[in-house]
Amino acid sequence: MTLIAVTKHHTAEAVEAVAAAGILDVGENRVQEALEKATRVTAELRWHLIGRLQRNKVRRALELFGTVHAVDSPRLLGAIGATERALDIFLQVNVSGEQSKGGVSPADIADLLREARKWPQLRVLGLMTMAPYDENPEAARPHFRTLRELRDDLNRAGCSPPMECLSMGMSGDYEVAVEEGATHVRIGSAIMADITPPSR
Repeated sequence: MTLIAVTKHHTAEAVEAVAAAGILDVGENRVQEALEKATRVTAELRWHLIGRLQRNKVRRALELFGTVHAVDSPRLLGAIGATERALDIFLQVNVSGEQSKGGVSPADIADLLREARKWPQLRVLGLMTMAPYDENPEAARPHFRTLRELRDDLNRAGCSPPMECLSMGMSGDYEVAVEEGATHVRIGSAIMADITPPSR
């Protein structure tokens, strides 16, 4: 399993502290903030873009990030593919149906996957989702289970190469996500609160 420390709104020094603790995968939401921070970080890290990526920021984003977790439209795929850079991606699915969240509907994920396969330099690691906020972590379980079942259905239908990964689970519900098959968890406050206060 890959533990991603979400370092948005934290300083470069906090990122260095995360690396010193042995966590080398870090997640950021904003391209510009991450690029500026990375110039002050000396540790060798694997940078994950976990927030929504705007098409006009794709080229800047790919100067730093090796994995993009929230690819959710053919137009964004086209903008990424046009850079001709090899990249790991997750396809975002809006399992909960919340309008405030990005991602395609479960009914449309097969079409998005077919679109992604048109770009041979893009490696689709798997699917990504965000569960609705709830103080009870168990409330997230049906959403995580649905994402796993979607991936498994696509693989059984002949997805080639098969998708192996699921990016799901945050500080409040990551244990449930792991139980439901998460391979990548995105943990912010549960890690960063013990390292340093946010920069703003």
